[in-house]
Amino acid sequence: MQQIYNWNELEEKMNRKKEMVLLKHSNTCPRSAKAYEECMLFEQNREVPVYYLVVQESRSFSNEIANRFQVTHQSPQIFYIKEGKVVWEAHHWDITEAKLTEAQKVADIG
Repeated sequence: MQQIYNWNELEEKMNRKKEMVLLKHSNTCPRSAKAYEECMLFEQNREVPVYYLVVQESRSFSNEIANRFQVTHQSPQIFYIKEGKVVWEAHHWDITEAKLTEAQKVADIG
């Protein structure tokens, strides 16, 4: 997984990648640590890249994501992005490798 720090980096990656996953990660939350592990498992078995930001280090970026994607801020929070649009979102204990796999299947169908 690769850490990103601002909207410009995210936008560049969205322009280059058809599909991607973005995790809003808290480095002080046990739920977020588990979500991070689940994302690593997902990425190991897929060609879909997973990026993350650390909310404590990138608060304004985290807020910008909520505004631009028109979602309520959560932490941890994950987005499955296809062609620059959020096609699936989850937070807290709903972030699992299995649910990410299902989100990928739905994105590939849609």
